[in-house]
Amino acid sequence: MDKPNCLVDNDWFCWEYVTSRSRELTDATVQHVWITAVSVLIGLAVSVPLALLARRGRRWAAPVLGLTTLLYTVPSLAMFSLLLPFFGLSAALVVTGLVLYSLTILVRNVMAGLEAVPQEVREAALGMGYGPGRLLWQVELPLALPALLAGVRIATVSTVALTTVGSIVGKGGLGNLIAPAVNSSFKAQVLTASVLCVLLALVADLLLLGLQRLLTPWTRAGRVRKAAAPDVPVPVPAEGA
Repeated sequence: MDKPNCLVDNDWFCWEYVTSRSRELTDATVQHVWITAVSVLIGLAVSVPLALLARRGRRWAAPVLGLTTLLYTVPSLAMFSLLLPFFGLSAALVVTGLVLYSLTILVRNVMAGLEAVPQEVREAALGMGYGPGRLLWQVELPLALPALLAGVRIATVSTVALTTVGSIVGKGGLGNLIAPAVNSSFKAQVLTASVLCVLLALVADLLLLGLQRLLTPWTRAGRVRKAAAPDVPVPVPAEGA
């Protein structure tokens, strides 16, 4: 009697598929990570100047926030189609679309982080002779890191998911495996590639969380002091006192 073959039986769980297609899975995962990382880094580089521009006042904030929000409402297939005449069927097409989507999250988080910097801290730095550039890089951005990195985490997880749509031009990482497998009902490939996509999002989020804690030790110290502080009862004056 022949030994059961999960590939022939088209099972959802098939380790033989993983071992026999390991090279294909590895290449798709590497492409997925590369596209995601490049898109988020470029998005972060673009979002900081936009957030600084929007912080100058309502005259600039309204168009910047309005445009980035509008971009996020455009469906991914329509976005890639609009960019196709400029970039062709290339990875640049997918990366550009993902960068535009990430701006909504990143610009708002950078602005929130900068606005959370206490005014007295800015005034103290200016009193010490800090110029605008030095104030930004040495005072404001470091204090804005918690909100900024929180935005990077959200944008990264979102980008991991959106990267799969790039399969329409053959540059979708694990999406290149998911899309044809869905059409052909290849269960093992659909499940394996989807699980890898979820794992990528989880690993990326955990790594960025570790980076956030490493770069912002004062936030942990503040929570530890708050937790360690004893509850001090508030004295209540006696009646007739």
